[in-house]
Amino acid sequence: MMKYQKLAFLKSGSPKSEEAYNLLLAKHENHSPEDADVIVALGGDGFLLQVLHTYPHLDKPIFGMNRGTLGFLLNEYKDDVDLLERINHSQDVHLCPISVDIEDDQGEHFHYKAYNEVSVIRYSGQSANLQISVNGKVTLEHLNADGVLVATPAGSTAYNFSAHGPIIPLNANLLALTPVSPFRPRRWKGALLPNDVTIEIKNLDPTKRPIGAAADSKEVKNAVHAKVWQDKKDTRHLLFDQDQSLEDRIMLEQFSI
Repeated sequence: MMKYQKLAFLKSGSPKSEEAYNLLLAKHENHSPEDADVIVALGGDGFLLQVLHTYPHLDKPIFGMNRGTLGFLLNEYKDDVDLLERINHSQDVHLCPISVDIEDDQGEHFHYKAYNEVSVIRYSGQSANLQISVNGKVTLEHLNADGVLVATPAGSTAYNFSAHGPIIPLNANLLALTPVSPFRPRRWKGALLPNDVTIEIKNLDPTKRPIGAAADSKEVKNAVHAKVWQDKKDTRHLLFDQDQSLEDRIMLEQFSI
């Protein structure tokens, strides 16, 4: 008997996702996410992140099929194979999001999770003045840059890689701390940190040089402090075809040109 029987189909709303949604519903019963064994996400990487953020309380595995552009975190879309058999022969990949507590200039706190990265970016025509601490110890007294970000292994191939940060193997217990267009110190390229540390980013000049802090798509304006950590017990499940391993994709990205 197959482990997974009931599917919930979710679509991003793009024309390609609408077409796929209608074709799949002609072949499969559509269950609610609460009643399903697996959530099938039809869209791009952004939509998959949206689904992850919307249904963490259900702890249901997600099988994404690319109906977007890049689809790095999704499987190839196919409508000519047995979807249930495909899902039941897939591999389960655990993603562990990072958490962030952001304080704004009014003293209000916001708590979010991020599967790709937490980023702190300048909001003015001037570069940001930031101080970075790890486990309560100041490790970089003064970073003058457009910003800085903390990336997970799964997110290390996204914004982090565009900012010249390192690609991290999926099973590595590391986080990337990467500056965005650093001005001073010029030679600081960032750091690879164990994923059990707490990283704090402080705005040294919030009045003259405001910044924003974002966790994936959630953003806080006029941030003065961001505290980032990872709870390794907090995991989400993505399903991938055996021949489309996410771990292999991330590794191969290091050799792309």
